[in-house]
Order: sequence, then structure tokens, then C-alpha cells
Amino acid sequence: MGLLDSLFGNNTKKVQDFKNRDAVILDVRTQKEYDAGAISGSKHIPINEIDAKISEIKQWNKPVITCCASGVRSGNAAKTLNNNGVEAINGGGWKSLSKRL
Repeated sequence: MGLLDSLFGNNTKKVQDFKNRDAVILDVRTQKEYDAGAISGSKHIPINEIDAKISEIKQWNKPVITCCASGVRSGNAAKTLNNNGVEAINGGGWKSLSKRL
């Protein structure tokens, strides 16, 4: 896996591992972006609301795969979640992630 893959979420092996452990797909795009198309069954919390929803996310008691449009916001969200005790990885862009699920 190259540097860009690790930064922007092209980590197919980790995604499969998380999927096998019943991970939650968390889309962190804006409401408008999410409404225009999203992964079926994904949860939606915009990136600017992640900090306020850490307790709610912890209650899921599941690993989390974050996604957005390109992988930048989802990378930041995964880092925030990890820093707050939630097992999370950056799944990258939602369209490419949907092909790996």
C-alpha cells in the first residue's frame, strides 16, 4: 500500500477485516452530499458534528469505517474517533468504498 492509499483510504484488506467484524459505515459528508447518493445502510454524521457525537458513536460498540467524497474528511474523522477510543479506519471516498464492500 502506498502513501496516498494510506492517506486516502484505499486499504481494502483493513476494510474487509472491519466489514467481517460488523463495522458501521459512517459517512461524514454534508447533508446535501449524502442526500445526493450514499452507501446503503450507512450512518450519516457530518464531519463538523463528529466531536459532539463521540458518545453516541461509542454506544454502537462496533468498529467504524469512515467515508466522504475523496477521503480527506473521512481521514480526519477516523483520526478523531481513534483519539477518542473508537476503533476506526478511513474508508476513503464513498464511491470507491462501495465497490470494496
